[in-house]
Formats: sequence, C-alpha cells, structure tokens
Amino acid sequence: MSRRGKKKGRAVSGWIILDKPVDFGSTEAVSKIRWLFNAQKAGHAGTLDPLASGMLPIALGDATKTVPYVMDGRKIYEFTVRWGEERTTDDLEGDVANSSKQRPQEADIRALLPKYTGIIEQIPPQFSAVKIDGSRAYDLAREGETVEIPAREVEIHRLDLVACPDEHTAVFEVECGKGTYVRSLARDMGRDLGCFGHIARLRRSYVAPFGENDLVTLEDLVALEGVEDEEERLVALDAHIVDTGEALAHLPHLAVNDQQAQRLRCGNPVLLRGRDAPLPADEAYATQNGRLVAIGEIAQGEFRPRRVFGG
Repeated sequence: MSRRGKKKGRAVSGWIILDKPVDFGSTEAVSKIRWLFNAQKAGHAGTLDPLASGMLPIALGDATKTVPYVMDGRKIYEFTVRWGEERTTDDLEGDVANSSKQRPQEADIRALLPKYTGIIEQIPPQFSAVKIDGSRAYDLAREGETVEIPAREVEIHRLDLVACPDEHTAVFEVECGKGTYVRSLARDMGRDLGCFGHIARLRRSYVAPFGENDLVTLEDLVALEGVEDEEERLVALDAHIVDTGEALAHLPHLAVNDQQAQRLRCGNPVLLRGRDAPLPADEAYATQNGRLVAIGEIAQGEFRPRRVFGG
C-alpha cells in the first residue's frame, strides 16, 4: 500500500507583493520566490509579460486559496506607446507588421480616450495566453499561425494621457478590470489614430487591494541568501509576507472566538446573534485574533464556511 510522502517545504502562508523586473517571466518569478521561502506551494495572481515590470502578487501556501479574489481586483498600469509601428506581439519583442510616417497630435489622442473608457470590446493579442481550441494563442503564433481570437468585454475605469514627451511617444495610465490587455489598447489606439502603435514600456503599479507600500524587490529578497543562519534568513524573508486575509479586505468581515473558529475549521456553521450580527452576504470572511479562519457566506443567521484555513 502506497503512502503519501510528506510535502516538501514549509507550510508558510501569505502574500509576497513582488516588484517584478523586466526580462523575468511570471512563472520564473513564482519558482524563485517559492524556492527562496522554501514554501510548499505558490502561485501568482495575474501574469505580467516578461517585458513588463511592477506588481506581481505571489501567494504562498494557503494564500493560494485567495488568488481568485485578487485576480478579480482592479489594476493600474503605466505604459508608453511608441507611434509609427504596429508589431506582431504589440510590444517591442515582435517584428514590425505595419508602419506609418504619420504622428498623432495631442488633441487627437485626448479626443480618442472616451472611446476606450467604460465597458469596451477588445481582441487579445495574437501572442497571449488565450486558449483557442485547447491551445494557447502564443503557441499557435510561434508556429506561424494567424488565428481568429474573438473579442471580449473588458472594463476600463480610467484612461489618462500623462505626457507626450515627443511626437513619437505618449505616456498613459490606465485603471482597468480583469482580463484587460494593455498591449491591445496600444494597438487599437494606433489604428484609430491612423499611425499604428505598440507598447514600448509597461509597468503595473497596483493590484487591488495591494499598493506600492507592499512592494518588495527581487534584489532585496535575493540579498538575504547571504544570511548564513537558516532560521535568521527565513525570519528576515517572512518579514516581507503580507497576511493572507489582506486579499479579502473588500469582503464583509466577521471576528470569531476560539470555539467558533474550531467549528468553522471542521466545516460547520456558526450562529450569529444580537444587534451587531452582520447582514447577509454571498461572500464574507472570518478571522480569529486577526488570523484568517474561513471564507463563506452569511445567510439565515449563520456564517457557513466554504473554504477553511489552518490555525
């Protein structure tokens, strides 16, 4: 009879809000963080292209159960569009597909922004992780195939023109919802302006609910490899972990006592009584002494757990 082996690594849980450098893939970043923290498991909440920098929230341990809540959050990107060329990847990495000597006026750019605000339809880039008949679009594109990618609705909460350093470039900031491709914004604006365009620089500065104060650089984390004492090194690394529950800050919150926490961890509901009982909610989270216990629903005077977390 086979036995399950003991999981490798520490049962460490929480979020590392990594300031991902350019030319470093998201999957590569997750692997590096998992190794540095000797974590049993890890995952990220939203891919960043290798040529993009900025916020890449990485979940360790039980925090991986909260990844969907961060994936659904708003994002803010700062990006530079270079006019005059459309590229196969819609960024600097690709070959030139179309070109133009025309350059847009600042007034024309500003007049275009309302078209890209609100709920819009957007076609993802050919080089993207979108699945087409079971295959990733970027795999098909690398094989030389041009595929029809259906348009999808995305939400742009805000799109601002920050600066026009010269006639060839424009700097923007966008606040958007899940599934938005900034490369597609650059491509489509370039087409509308009649001059073509592609992303020359892209940085993600915000992924709700995490902010710039939560960021830690890979350089700072790697520097701790030099600490010879393992316990001291892990303590120093763990100081950069953001609590798992921070990913749920937008949900209704319930503080429970020790007895209630035990019931929830066993998958049982707890009764909510009194004037201060929370209102019904499809999703809420419960904590015990500030530590995440469960995610669930509040209904009919009960908190009913759906996902539970270790003590």
